[in-house]
Amino acid sequence: MIVQDIISAIEFLAPKGLQESYDNSGLLTGYVDQEVTGVLVCLDVTPEVLDEASKMDCNLILSHHPPFFTGMKRFTGDSLQEEILLRAIRNNLILYACHTNLDSVMGGVSSRIADKLGLINQRILVPRENDLVKLVCFIPTSHLEAVSQAIFKAGAGTIGKYDHCSFQVSGNGTFRASKGSNPYTGSVGDMHSEPEVRFETILPKPWLKQVTEAMVANHPYEEVAYDVYPIINKNPAMGFGVVGELDEECKEIDFLNRTKEVFGLPVIRHSRLCNRMVRKIALCGGSGIGFLNYAIGSGADFYLTADIKYHSWFEIQGKLVLADIGHFESERFAINVLADSLIEKFPKFAVYLTTVNTNPINYLT
Repeated sequence: MIVQDIISAIEFLAPKGLQESYDNSGLLTGYVDQEVTGVLVCLDVTPEVLDEASKMDCNLILSHHPPFFTGMKRFTGDSLQEEILLRAIRNNLILYACHTNLDSVMGGVSSRIADKLGLINQRILVPRENDLVKLVCFIPTSHLEAVSQAIFKAGAGTIGKYDHCSFQVSGNGTFRASKGSNPYTGSVGDMHSEPEVRFETILPKPWLKQVTEAMVANHPYEEVAYDVYPIINKNPAMGFGVVGELDEECKEIDFLNRTKEVFGLPVIRHSRLCNRMVRKIALCGGSGIGFLNYAIGSGADFYLTADIKYHSWFEIQGKLVLADIGHFESERFAINVLADSLIEKFPKFAVYLTTVNTNPINYLT
């Protein structure tokens, strides 16, 4: 197992191209062709996590939060970020972060929170825009099944809760092979007509490279004809936050107690209760207060997120109940999402969850 194997598995789940502009996801130290002895998955990289990785003979640390977001000008160990980077390099530890790209996929951090709360009928709270492309390629009928299945397997063809979505129409493709070519069918110098299928499907833009590579690898032609069109539709499968419903409606105080128990919270900050029954829940792991208007617009009875500033509490005006469940507490299940995806892909490889509690915040209750 080498680093690139791990990267490919993680970026199939959450392509690095989905990260926000301020983020620093991806490979931070090490080389893609390095051998991996084991993977330690954590929320934050701290000195204690570095020690744990070394003791467990895990030379790759897969974290949700990057240990540093911006460039550094000196490496003296004066800051925690500098010390972590220096120690990682000194001990030949590979650091890889999967942050806002994991936050942006269905099945990511917010989805896992929604699952823990038992929410049904889940959908993305803030779908991504201008994120989809349409792939059109021309496939000889003899290879339609092989090429189309490779395209779907690489990540194309999903619309909402449906996969393997495509449009196909039959026709004839014409070409003349020039000198020096090696045509799959027809002869050099002769006009040739071949029964082909115009195959159309949709995919997220960050998946385009892997999908086109799969298409070309399975297509019989020496030169594959295909087109890519931008689509302005919203992508219902990618974006921040989740909206879902409880199996049965309940009182607001009962839902708060349920949330407190599920996440093991010592305290929940929340707005004034509206004295209504609760059914629809909006949530966003981490700092999601910027999506408050989306939560209100969704008709949610509750919005769960973290890092809520004082003045934001005034904006709800009784439209829903706002609750701060803590940054660490709301995102700690990210490590389960990452670990589960690796274990499913590599069931016999050493993947461990950190035992270090990296939450920097303590509570007096």
